[in-house]
Amino acid sequence: MTTCIALLRGVNVGRAKRIAMADLRELVESLGHRNVRTLLNSGNVVFDARGSSAGKLGQSIETAIQARFGFAVRVAIVTAAELSAIVRTNPLPHGAGDPARYLVAVAASEATLAKAKALLEERWAPEAIAVDKRAAYLWCAHGLIESKVLKAFERATESEATTRNWTTILKLQAAAGAGKLTPDDG
Repeated sequence: MTTCIALLRGVNVGRAKRIAMADLRELVESLGHRNVRTLLNSGNVVFDARGSSAGKLGQSIETAIQARFGFAVRVAIVTAAELSAIVRTNPLPHGAGDPARYLVAVAASEATLAKAKALLEERWAPEAIAVDKRAAYLWCAHGLIESKVLKAFERATESEATTRNWTTILKLQAAAGAGKLTPDDG
């Protein structure tokens, strides 16, 4: 069994694409996964999976959401080990000082993140961006709404990556490492 984290893009934001976390847990369990738990109300699922690639796991959850809830959602999967590496790698450590303005973006495929590498050649100060194979890191100095780097990243990746702030990333890391999390209906 491998501990995995599913990050759903764009659920429970506004009135569209609403999924109760209890329903999401039930859906992931129905796919044969164990020790399923959610964190916050924004589509974060930690679970234990047998075999299968991240791409296949994400696709199976996307298909099940479409069938059960009637809308499409992009799902990025990272293993607990990958998430720990994402945290350890942190190329913009100053961002952790204001975690609400520091985002980590994950996508279902490395190719999606590779689309953002051209942004590394531009000057963003006081904002910043770093991109590696598994994650992109965005420092949004003036907040998310005003962030030019976040808007450029969304355009470059065609809105296929999903972001979480640094606090949520650390909570997911702890939940995946500890293997225990009280279910949270948000």
